[in-house]
Amino acid sequence: MGAMSARPNPETAARQADDSAPHRAGFACFVGRPNAGKSTLTNALVGQKVAITSNRPQTTRHTVRGIVHRPDAQLILVDTPGLHKPRTLLGERLNDVVRTTWAEVDVIGFCLPADQKLGPGDKFIIKELAGIKKTPKIAVITKTDLVDSKTLAEQLLAVAALGQELGFEWAEIVPVSAVKDDQVGLLADLIAPLLPESPPLYPEGDLTDEPEMVMVAELIREAALEGVRDELPHSIAVVVEEMLPRENRPADKPLLDIHANVYIERPSQKGIIIGPKGQRLKDVGTKSRKHIEALLGTPVFLDLHVKVAKDWQRDPKQLRKLGF
Repeated sequence: MGAMSARPNPETAARQADDSAPHRAGFACFVGRPNAGKSTLTNALVGQKVAITSNRPQTTRHTVRGIVHRPDAQLILVDTPGLHKPRTLLGERLNDVVRTTWAEVDVIGFCLPADQKLGPGDKFIIKELAGIKKTPKIAVITKTDLVDSKTLAEQLLAVAALGQELGFEWAEIVPVSAVKDDQVGLLADLIAPLLPESPPLYPEGDLTDEPEMVMVAELIREAALEGVRDELPHSIAVVVEEMLPRENRPADKPLLDIHANVYIERPSQKGIIIGPKGQRLKDVGTKSRKHIEALLGTPVFLDLHVKVAKDWQRDPKQLRKLGF
């Protein structure tokens, strides 16, 4: 009887082993051609909306970091703009941002949608990845809820073969569906051991280290793109001029005044954004205000103005002024 009780409970043993395992913390980024599901995946891992998502390529302009807090690890997700063959000065700048980020992270996740064949855009990115020798690379097959198991298996084999062809091996190949929250936890489990040993780099409650003004601008921009994607795919930039607490408000009823400018490239686009009788701009304000209040946890008064910044995507001075 005595001998029996000497046997450790497997759960306790596992917990003790965990306690002695070193904590890890580090940076990972998801790459993939525009619209490969990178931002949606970031949001699913963090469990809150931090990266701007849209079904139009190139909406992520800033390095929005989502932070995943786990008992054993802290994973900081750096969201880079999609790498593509650049056509404008803005495109070239965005690609430089991407390469710099890749060189600085601990893990790179390459995202490939399950429902689309490996195309030239994917090969272009994987070739670039093959040149980054030291960083472990995980292939993440996204949007698995859109295909059957045969199509998924073919995609997994295709991405494995392409890695071999270019002379490197994926650290892992993982199918996930961020929308259905399928295997998202497993992906985090696989990334964690690849991070360096380190105490947490951010306080427990933090979800992102982007300055709040930048995140607010992104939320407004996302709402502004909402019904006009076809007419103005990405010729919209938003700059938050100021965020100030309204004076003389009772302590239990604070109000934050946010003044922001929505920039477009041509005067003819102004009517599209403002809409008949200003209705579209009103909708943009209503929609983004909800998200901003959820983000900041305080009631907001949003003051939006539409301004023309001629051909800002091609003009270095304008790009600098608009924060790119």
